Amino acid sequence: MKDDRDFYIATEKEIKDGLVTDIYFERTRQVLEAYNLHKVVSAEFIVKGLPEGNDFGVFTGLKEVISLLKGKKVTLRALPEGTIFKTWMPVMEIVGDYLEFGVYETAMLGFICQSSGIATKSARCKKAAQGRPVISFGTRRMHPCIAPMIERSAYIGGCDGVSTIISSKFLGINPTGTMPHALILILGDTVEAAKAFDAVIPEEVPRIVLIDTFLDEKFEAIRVASALRDKLFGIRLDTPGSRRGDFRRLLDEVRWELNIRGFERVKIMVSGGIDEDKIKNLNEYCDGYGVGTAISSASTIDFSMDIVEVEGKFCAKRGKHSGRKDILRCNDCQRDFIVPLGTKKNCHCGGQTFSLLKVYIDNGEIIEKVPEENVIREYVLNQMEKIEI
Repeated sequence: MKDDRDFYIATEKEIKDGLVTDIYFERTRQVLEAYNLHKVVSAEFIVKGLPEGNDFGVFTGLKEVISLLKGKKVTLRALPEGTIFKTWMPVMEIVGDYLEFGVYETAMLGFICQSSGIATKSARCKKAAQGRPVISFGTRRMHPCIAPMIERSAYIGGCDGVSTIISSKFLGINPTGTMPHALILILGDTVEAAKAFDAVIPEEVPRIVLIDTFLDEKFEAIRVASALRDKLFGIRLDTPGSRRGDFRRLLDEVRWELNIRGFERVKIMVSGGIDEDKIKNLNEYCDGYGVGTAISSASTIDFSMDIVEVEGKFCAKRGKHSGRKDILRCNDCQRDFIVPLGTKKNCHCGGQTFSLLKVYIDNGEIIEKVPEENVIREYVLNQMEKIEI
């Protein structure tokens, strides 16, 4: 019977029941059960190539994988959430009876592929901003049911804030946003909208006014600054691409006109089609960015799950390295080494190495919890200090 529901989303129960899976995994389960084959395998998750010329990724999605595998008789090793990884590194490893987890391959890949892509793009945008705030604005471009995943990944990657109410509740932070064009259009004037916003919205919300609705941005900026004076925290330009021309020059003009009138402390924020390259170009004049589609629709990282051992014996398909592995990272130069599990190795620089992979589930029991998102975010930012983009 055809499933008829209001929203095209899978429930948590449907995911845990293995319904979000490619059919050939379900058919594999049926065959193995028919022959009563319960073989312990080791399966690893790796990526052979990164999108958009990236030479690194930010690993996320582990928390959901743990929730899915909780209670299953498997052992899960993984990189800590937020770890910088490169190609061919096993970011996760599952050891157990294939029948315990095989039907979850589709869901597990979905958990880590999309979120890691979003976190990676967020980290690159934050790095490009050179300390300026970056806010995640992109959930409106994606299906609303995944808004919390998108903005959790964006926040972990480095975004300073998120725009949706539900995501902020998941993260334990206040949502960030200014005002939409709708408010200005309905009230009929930018200054009147700014005054109304100031009269109604609590004082702890910064007064950042959108200035590109009706008139030239320079003159709207002057009008708004003159009207709100010290109450004005900043202005935001979301100028349509058809009207931007030399956007950098436009920002320079707005900054100049504000400064000569004594409004040097008024911040300039921009949004609309912003990505890491535009951030680098606009940094001289911008104090913050709202980044939407570039982050929310970031290229997925194409992880795959591959069996590398069966019943303790080396076994892998063509093009893959068999055997369980470890990732060793140098304490000094941060170089990584992929080695057979149990191998000890010092770095060429003379520094000592440590294992990146940690056990999170042991025979179905969670023995290591994923830290809070703000802790993971700091971990990412610390690693990104050592990376050039």
